[in-house]
Amino acid sequence: MRHPNTEVMTMDQGRGPRTDQDSGIEDVTLLVLEWLGEQGVNAMIRVDAERVADNAPAWTFAASGGPLEHGIRADGRTVQHCMSAALARLREAGLPVPF
Repeated sequence: MRHPNTEVMTMDQGRGPRTDQDSGIEDVTLLVLEWLGEQGVNAMIRVDAERVADNAPAWTFAASGGPLEHGIRADGRTVQHCMSAALARLREAGLPVPF
C-alpha cells in the first residue's frame, strides 16, 4: 500500500529520490517502520527534548542491518522533514520503500 501523494522514485528508474515535505509522511511513519522490520532492517525514530529546547533538529531516524550495507541516519526539525529525508536515503541505498 502506498500513500496516494507519495511517488516512489528509485535510482533504477533513472531518477533520484526527492524529499516531499507535503506527502503526509507522518501518517505512514509506523507503516514504514513495520515494513523495514519485515525486511530485516532495525529502525527507529526519536525526538530529543534537549534539541527541541535549543531549536535544533530534534527528530532522528536511524536504520541498519538487513539489506543495508551501511547504517542510515536522518535528522530534521519536524517529523515530516526527518522522515522525508530518511525515505530518500533508504531509496538511495536501494530499499524500495513502498510508501
